[in-house]
Amino acid sequence: MSSMTRRSFYVGAAAALSATRVFGANDRIRVGIVGLGGRGGDHQSSYMRIPDAQVAGLCDVNQPARERAQARITKAGGAKAQEFADMREMFANPDIDAVSIATPNHWHALACIWACEAGKDVYVEKPASHNIHEGFRMVEVARKTQRMVQVGMQSRSTPLKIRAIQLIQGGAIGKLYAAKGLCFKRRKSIGKAPLEAVPPGLDWSMFLGPAQMKEYSKTRFAYNWHWFWDTGNGDIGNQGVHEMDIARWALGDVGFPKTAVSTGGKFVYDDDQETPNTQLASLGFGDREINFEVRGLLTGPEAGLPVQKGNTVGNIFFGSDGWMWLGDGFQIYKGESSEKTLEEKDKGGEDGTVLHMKNFLSACRSRNVKDLNADIAIGATSAAFCHLANISYRTGRALQWDDAAKHFVNDAAADQLLTRNYRAPYVV
Repeated sequence: MSSMTRRSFYVGAAAALSATRVFGANDRIRVGIVGLGGRGGDHQSSYMRIPDAQVAGLCDVNQPARERAQARITKAGGAKAQEFADMREMFANPDIDAVSIATPNHWHALACIWACEAGKDVYVEKPASHNIHEGFRMVEVARKTQRMVQVGMQSRSTPLKIRAIQLIQGGAIGKLYAAKGLCFKRRKSIGKAPLEAVPPGLDWSMFLGPAQMKEYSKTRFAYNWHWFWDTGNGDIGNQGVHEMDIARWALGDVGFPKTAVSTGGKFVYDDDQETPNTQLASLGFGDREINFEVRGLLTGPEAGLPVQKGNTVGNIFFGSDGWMWLGDGFQIYKGESSEKTLEEKDKGGEDGTVLHMKNFLSACRSRNVKDLNADIAIGATSAAFCHLANISYRTGRALQWDDAAKHFVNDAAADQLLTRNYRAPYVV
C-alpha cells in the first residue's frame, strides 16, 4: 500500500486544483498515463505522435511496465517522464496537466474521480465505468470540478463513422426502428491457473483496488481480468461497448431503455472465466430497440457480412426504407429488393485514437465541454447499456428500468448490481 495518506493526497489535490494551468498557444499539454499494459502502451505511442502533447508521467502498479514505458520514451529521444507507483501521487503533482487512464475497468471511475478532484482533465478508456452507480458519480464530479473528461470511444472522432451516423440521422434508410451491435470476436480459452506468489515488482493489492482481495493467479492478470466480474465486464463491456455506443449514437444518443433482457452462457470451455462467451441482449425504448450479440467461439458472420481475421464486428441499422451495415466501411441497401445504393470504404488516414486524443486536448484548451466528441455523460450512458445487459444476464430475468428513481422496478437483487461491494479505502 502506498505511503500517501488520504489527507495528504487531498491537500495536494486542492493545491493542484487552485493552480490549473491556462495553456498558451505554444504550450504542450503534459499528460500522465495511468496503466501501462497493452492499451496503456497504445495511449503512450498515440500521445507521442501528437506535437501538442508531452508524456510527462508514467504510472503503473507493476514496476516492469513502468520500465518498458520509460524505455519507449528514451528510445524515441524524448525527455524522461516522472514515474509513479501510486496514481494519487501523479494526480497531486503540479507538473501534470491531464491524465490518460488505461487501467482495468474496475479502476476507471475512482481514478477519474480522484484526477478530477485534483484539478486534472481526464481521458478515460472505455467502458467509462465498471457499474452504473460509478457512471452517475463520474458525471457529477466532472461537472462539479469543471474538468474535461473524454471517454475512449474513438468512433466518435472517426470520419467514416461520423458520416455514416449523419446519413442515418438524415433519413438515408428512413425512420430508424432498430440497431444491432455485433461482437463476433474470437476468444480462445484462458485455461485454468493455480494460485501462486505475486510476481516481483507488482503491487497486487493496488491492482485489485476497489475489488475484494483475492490471491494472485495468472488468469486474473494481464488482459484476462476482462473475464472476471470483479475487474471486467465481459466482451459486451470490452469490444462490445464500442458497437453499443455506435448503436445509441445512431438512435440520437437516447437515454436509458425501459426494458433490458439478456441471455447466454459460457459455452464449450471449462476454464477460469466467469463472464459469458455467448450473449444476446435486447434493450427496449418503446418505439425502437437495440439488440446486441456476443460470440467468442467459432462462428460464421451475420447475413453474409464481412469477416476480418475471424471476426465480424460492427453494426446493422434497420429503417423504414432500408438498412445499413457499418464496420470498417459501410453499405446502404434500400427497398424490397435490398438494392445496394451506397458504399463507402475506409480511406485510411489518421488513427482514430490519435484523432480522439487531439479532440480531447483541444477541449482542454477551450474549456468547453461541448467540444468533446465523447464527453463522460455520453460514455457513461453507453457503458450503462452494457451493464444493464449484464445485470439481466446475471439475475436471469428481464428487467424494467425506472428512470426517475434511477433503479429497477421492484427488483432489489438487480438493484444490488447497480454498484459493488467496495474494498476500503477504494470506495466510489
